[in-house]
Amino acid sequence: MVKTYAEAGVDQDEKGAHIAALVHQLAFRRRGLGRPITKIGHFAGLVELGPYALGLCTDSVGTKLLVANEMRKWDTIGIDCVAMNVNDMVCIGAEPLAFVDYVAIESYDREVMRQIGIGLNRGASMANVSIVGGEVAVLSEIVRGFDLVGTCFGVVKKRDIVDGREIRIGDVIVGLASTGIHANGLTFARRLLQDANLTVFDKVGATSQPWGPTLLEPTAIYVRPVLRALRRATIHGLAHITGGGLRNLARLKSGVQFRITDPLPPQPLFRELQILGGVEDREMYQTFNMGMGFAIVCPEGDAKDVIRALRPAVKAKVVGTVAKGPGVVHEPLGLSWESY
Repeated sequence: MVKTYAEAGVDQDEKGAHIAALVHQLAFRRRGLGRPITKIGHFAGLVELGPYALGLCTDSVGTKLLVANEMRKWDTIGIDCVAMNVNDMVCIGAEPLAFVDYVAIESYDREVMRQIGIGLNRGASMANVSIVGGEVAVLSEIVRGFDLVGTCFGVVKKRDIVDGREIRIGDVIVGLASTGIHANGLTFARRLLQDANLTVFDKVGATSQPWGPTLLEPTAIYVRPVLRALRRATIHGLAHITGGGLRNLARLKSGVQFRITDPLPPQPLFRELQILGGVEDREMYQTFNMGMGFAIVCPEGDAKDVIRALRPAVKAKVVGTVAKGPGVVHEPLGLSWESY
């Protein structure tokens, strides 16, 4: 029985090494209008356009698609596709404006495409972005089933960019509740179910909810409440808690420590997954969001304004502080990570 994400087939450290090998070759930088502002590695990239910065990011739904296939229910995965992108975009203070999708298919299935469209449209409405185009590629020699990817375009005034540089010791971390597993760690979750001889139609522990709908619960879209918070308070950093779990906080700034002292409670599905595989706490918190899908770093005096701006759209509270030291610490469980 697998007990780690790596044993299930996704080694985060090896993935990081592959990304580094790729990024190391990307030395060219445009000059003049459209020059890059941010380094590769933040949640979204920015290029200069006069007083504005234009943001770009891209992401997919991952193996959550396989759960949708088992359930034969594809009308929510489009929400996940939009969410994974727009949540990254708002992390640099940019408002997402437009979106394009890419669907690679093995064979034709109009009903699948119709349902994907339902979710994409719903996600676009939730994030207030226009879907302005996309591509459907028939790749029967490459793809098994289908893959769904999105790319988001956003804009921010250069003076309003939030890139983590202003984070200071003494700032607080406001955690925003997730809606569940979101669209990360599904390879591990599915393997844990498989090894326990469970299917997507079996119940989650003692609950009445089957695993399939629980895992398919769409990723929360944080754009509207976070944009409200940006207008009403001083914010120094924004993090989308995706693959890598709490380690995503370390992407915001080095040389400080992000200490989680009063975490949001994980949803029951996480504890059930942990019990199924006897998975250690450290592996859970470096793989899944564990109940916190997004984090905002702000001065302590602005925390109340941030939380007021977020509610009632999303449950939020102060979950920690920025302190001296490196990396990320989950104080109640005694967990720590030096870097992302």
